[in-house]
Amino acid sequence: MWLSPVLLLLSFTGCLSIQGPALVRGPEQGSVTVRCGYSSRWQTNRKWWCRGANWSTCRILIRSTGSEKETKVGRFSIRDNHKNNSFQVTMEMLRQNDTDTYWCGIEKFGTDRGTRIRVTVYSVGKDTMSTSKQLSSSTMDSSEDMVSSDLQKRTHYMLLVFLKVPALVILAGVILWLKRSTQKVPEEQWRHTLGSDLDSELLAKDISP
Repeated sequence: MWLSPVLLLLSFTGCLSIQGPALVRGPEQGSVTVRCGYSSRWQTNRKWWCRGANWSTCRILIRSTGSEKETKVGRFSIRDNHKNNSFQVTMEMLRQNDTDTYWCGIEKFGTDRGTRIRVTVYSVGKDTMSTSKQLSSSTMDSSEDMVSSDLQKRTHYMLLVFLKVPALVILAGVILWLKRSTQKVPEEQWRHTLGSDLDSELLAKDISP
């Protein structure tokens, strides 16, 4: 869509004059607070909160007084903060049909400044159910992990008692047997050598005149 240079300039300066979040969410029957910032030149100007997708036809729900005093109308309140160059709007007792497009605006001579914000109201029941499902799922996972951990520990103990301990005992017995065999062999060889020497000496004595 083609826009004239004048409209483009107004839109650009409006974006620079006031800023706000693109989207905010709040629970049904709860509240939501929207904070919008502006340039310091608009500190004493009145601020407003408007509902409707169309900027030119949106319905103003609440206005500030130009001071920092909070203004409250029904479920809506608005408060300006000159020190921080921002103002905040609070919507209370949210309903499903509050979901809509809103505008943070600055009242001025000529064309007002504004920025569009989408407000979404979600059902607490659905969110609670999904949260409880996640919690129960995580609880089941943790309990399954504990059961598998216990099974692993029991299996380890069973293997330790029935396999590892007897294997260690058998290995120790084999080592001791090998040590004793290595000690007996030299002793038997020494006895055999000593007996051979004695036999040779006796034979020599018998042969000698």
